[in-house]
Amino acid sequence: MARFPGPFGLDRSRPVEMGDASAAVVAKFFNAVYAWMCVGMAVTAMVAFFTAQSPNFVVNVAHWWILLLVVEIGLIFGINSSVKRNIGAGLATALFLLFAAVNGLVLSSIFLVFALGTIASAFIITAGTFGVMSIYGMVTKRDLTSVGRIAIMAVVGIIIASIVSIFWHNTMLQVAINYIGVLAFVALTAYDTQRLRLMALQIGDDQALAARMSVVGSLVLYLDFINLFLFIVQIMGGSRRR
Repeated sequence: MARFPGPFGLDRSRPVEMGDASAAVVAKFFNAVYAWMCVGMAVTAMVAFFTAQSPNFVVNVAHWWILLLVVEIGLIFGINSSVKRNIGAGLATALFLLFAAVNGLVLSSIFLVFALGTIASAFIITAGTFGVMSIYGMVTKRDLTSVGRIAIMAVVGIIIASIVSIFWHNTMLQVAINYIGVLAFVALTAYDTQRLRLMALQIGDDQALAARMSVVGSLVLYLDFINLFLFIVQIMGGSRRR
């Protein structure tokens, strides 16, 4: 589970107005965001699935999970740095796809832990929930800043609780982590979508910046989707085992 600090450079004090031209800018920006997000998830799914075909390799990957986590964090900050330093969108995109591939290695074990039917059902539920909340974040007039802050604090709490659960195996604690995780990333999906929409309006017709920031947006929503999926699949898998 990971969270990305972006999008960066968003000035909420700067007023934005939504006209026909602005709507076109937002639509173009989100077309790129969702397209790259879907490509990233496809890369993750393929790497995870094919890696899972070799259980021994998955076990070896599990032994290196700390190193892979460090690599993922490094790639996240690499994407951040590439955008801040005005490096081309091509490099940011390559780093994002590399991140998605590494994450596929990390997530390959779910194909050994959960049945394909459970994974498919969890994915469908996640996609529907994500879609609804992303649309809400796009169209709502309500400022979701306070909601986002609460959700981020919940994620921090989940991380701490997850560390505790490594040393203290408690079923109720894990159940609580899963349900709180779902609520947190449902809220973050709407919150991040709203931030990206405002960012798109402020970027305007700067196509070079929009291309780079669309990769950032893809990573933000990709992480929301993946984390939401992981909590949902654990809930579904746990309920079936009980």
